[in-house]
Amino acid sequence: MTLQEVVQTARELVLSTFPSCEAAFLAGSVVRGEATKTSDLDIVVFDLSVSTSYRESFIYKGWPVEWYVHNLESYQFFYEDDCKRARPSLPKMVSEGILLQDTGSGVRLQEEAKSLLLKGPEKWGEETIVMKRYFLTDVLDDFIGATNRGEELFCAATLAEQLHEFVLRTNNQWIGSSKWIVLALKEYDPKFAEEFVKVFDHYYGTREKEAVILLVDRVLAPFGGRLFEGFSLGKK
Repeated sequence: MTLQEVVQTARELVLSTFPSCEAAFLAGSVVRGEATKTSDLDIVVFDLSVSTSYRESFIYKGWPVEWYVHNLESYQFFYEDDCKRARPSLPKMVSEGILLQDTGSGVRLQEEAKSLLLKGPEKWGEETIVMKRYFLTDVLDDFIGATNRGEELFCAATLAEQLHEFVLRTNNQWIGSSKWIVLALKEYDPKFAEEFVKVFDHYYGTREKEAVILLVDRVLAPFGGRLFEGFSLGKK
């Protein structure tokens, strides 16, 4: 099915369910040209008749649909929450989405989302960086010391997530989760993202830890390196 056909299917769904909605966007991997056999249709709808925001999943004409429905005020709560987490899921969908329906609010909503994304997340303060250094060091030590394969695997997974967060947040970038970890890194620095994947892939295939350890140490070095002695949290 071509993108044009997918857009038409999504538009039919919107018009049959919310014919008078202020705006609706088709987003996700289908729009980015990255669809897989498990991809769904991510559709964000803004409709004044909706009293509260909700999310719903269903099948429409053979397509799994993720349905994000808001009015012209309720979405602001989700924008704020996404920004606090530094994972701008909803603004990203709106900013990259294809307009399916627009009665005058669509362009404004899209420009608002793009502006928010360009601004980036709230900058980490020195206290937060110190705390994140400590927790990253803690997981790294567990990873280095682990001899049980199961423990190693989950230390590596936690290390990858915390490392990507540290790299992106110290550079005022949005973070991701699951597959979005790699996508977020690629948006910031494709070369580093490639190295990041290669290093962890090598560990998972060989159990050799050295490249992972060197990468973590390299990331921490400009901020003072690993941190254990002298760290305190909550002490008055």
